[in-house]
Amino acid sequence: MVIALDAMGGDHAPAMVLEGAAIARGRMPHLRFLLFGDQERLTPLLALHPLLREGVEIRHAAQVIGPSDKPSQALRRSPQSSMRLAIEAVRDGHAAGVLSAGNTGALMALSRFVLKMQPGVDRPAMISYFPTARGESAMLDLGANVECDARHLVQFAILGAGFARSVLGVARPVVGLLNVGAEELKGHDEVRAAGQILREAKFGFDFHGFVEGDDIGAGTVDVVVTDGFTGNAVLKATEGTAKLISQFLNLAFRRSWVSKLGYVLAKPALDSLRAKLDPRQYNGALFLGLNGVVVKSHGGTDGEGFASAISVAADMVRGDFNESIHADLDVFDHRVAAEPQLATKAAS
Repeated sequence: MVIALDAMGGDHAPAMVLEGAAIARGRMPHLRFLLFGDQERLTPLLALHPLLREGVEIRHAAQVIGPSDKPSQALRRSPQSSMRLAIEAVRDGHAAGVLSAGNTGALMALSRFVLKMQPGVDRPAMISYFPTARGESAMLDLGANVECDARHLVQFAILGAGFARSVLGVARPVVGLLNVGAEELKGHDEVRAAGQILREAKFGFDFHGFVEGDDIGAGTVDVVVTDGFTGNAVLKATEGTAKLISQFLNLAFRRSWVSKLGYVLAKPALDSLRAKLDPRQYNGALFLGLNGVVVKSHGGTDGEGFASAISVAADMVRGDFNESIHADLDVFDHRVAAEPQLATKAAS
């Protein structure tokens, strides 16, 4: 399996990228990588990682897309950038997927331009997964689409279910629509219309119904579906809350010698909690709906986090994600075609 890596994307690239690739190949020896970036910088770094010497090919890229570059600039002015060449490697069949820790907007724009959308999908959606009380759940959209109609939400449910099968290993995922209440009459028209379609059509997943904010951490469903504005707000609020709790714990254990002693006694349990909530384990958001596997790593991650994102890309390729959603997309299209009034609701 060959994964294309944008070696110049990210706050700590390219050293972080090679470190992550070395960690990932130690865990998955079958992986090979195409590294796109400045060959003069990459060659000496590659020499520091013996595990990569037989599994990496460097392809020189003369340009780098910066974190502040606009997507329109990336499309027009960076034909030889490390990001674009890595995406084109997927299009041309040289790699099974692409991973970048670079500019999110540019990665989205370039991926959509180069790879195009899958038939039956109107917009790409951004998805990631997180720990819950019952294990792990996924949520989409995380910011790619601020406004969504019912049709988009149903497509996101189909895409999210495919992700749960490929990455989370759930044979028949349970999907829920995020809403302000569990009752069928709650929420915007778009959410209610999407809920009706998901309840009545026969998809390859189970529709739980509407879920609320507290259902996310509880793990009530395997996949939480919402628009990009809400999803991004929930994601940032969750990350901020986790950091706040960590700060409070640190302050509490430093307050006195008694609390410091308590920390020593509680350290094994705290280490276990820290490992469970380590964001590096859940690094790697995917752009679903494209003709190819595209993974976005957090820009500030380290080698361990980048290796986790590589694992997500490998899982998506191995799980044959794009094939797994075709049947559900056909069900949706036939359902809408058979009932004109449903098509009206889905496009509202």
